[in-house]
Amino acid sequence: MMKEVTGDLLALALQGQFDVIVHGCNCFCNMGAGIAKTIKKQFPEAYAADQETQPADHTKLGSYSQARIVRGGIRFVIINAYTQYDWRGKGVKAEYAAIRTVFARLRQEFSGLRIAYPLIGAGLARGDWNQIAAIIEEELAGMDHTLVRLNSCS
Repeated sequence: MMKEVTGDLLALALQGQFDVIVHGCNCFCNMGAGIAKTIKKQFPEAYAADQETQPADHTKLGSYSQARIVRGGIRFVIINAYTQYDWRGKGVKAEYAAIRTVFARLRQEFSGLRIAYPLIGAGLARGDWNQIAAIIEEELAGMDHTLVRLNSCS
């Protein structure tokens, strides 16, 4: 079952609370807004992993790149999840099928680890969080996974 905490996802990861953090990306390799922009600045390894993928490639939807982060004695993996194709224009940019595929793959690769994520696909991508949460619950059933809601005072 999805746990929920309020705080700073990246700070909590740096405190050793999670083994894997997942954030949504578009397929254009820019990481220019939202938590992706913060990750790009704070963890250039994650941005470098994104840069190794082909920009504007529709086939990236449902896949991810990853970076292994080591800061002091703390280790975790950042997942750049390709859950939306583009960011421009109006309407919902979140691709629900891509979100499902990403989380199904995460289940296979990171079984037994502590996974955390923000409101993936429901912020700048304007997806329906209730629908996204149901997908994550189905795909990560029985696993240790946590939604980290941003503290509005942060």
